[in-house]
Amino acid sequence: MDVNATGTFLVCQEAAKRVTVGGHGRIITFSSIFAQGVRAGYGAYIASKAAVEALTKVLAKELRGRRITVNCVSPGAVATDMLYAGRSEASLEELRVAPVLERLGRTEDIAPLVSFLASDEGEWVNGQVIRIDGGTVI
Repeated sequence: MDVNATGTFLVCQEAAKRVTVGGHGRIITFSSIFAQGVRAGYGAYIASKAAVEALTKVLAKELRGRRITVNCVSPGAVATDMLYAGRSEASLEELRVAPVLERLGRTEDIAPLVSFLASDEGEWVNGQVIRIDGGTVI
């Protein structure tokens, strides 16, 4: 809870103060598709990511008139060292086949979306939670 929810809140609070008024600012938060489900043993994680999603929407409204967009990227399982750490092969296989595309996400899948949201082209996207998960949550 401290890192995911409180940490995101504090960083967003500072970002909102520092982004120039009228400066076309962008704030991008990160959640997880697991915020959408109920999974035994993950209560605190799910609650903390759901808090990030709610914070994103509230902040987008609070920054009204400042031309600052606030969006949340919510990826599915992404093949990183953190994902692999301490997981069994069976657990990894379950995550791999969950998406309709039947593979783990890659950082290369996520980066273009973040880049778009941070760009001028992403100006009309605001207050959204965007799932990028290969079709895990449909």
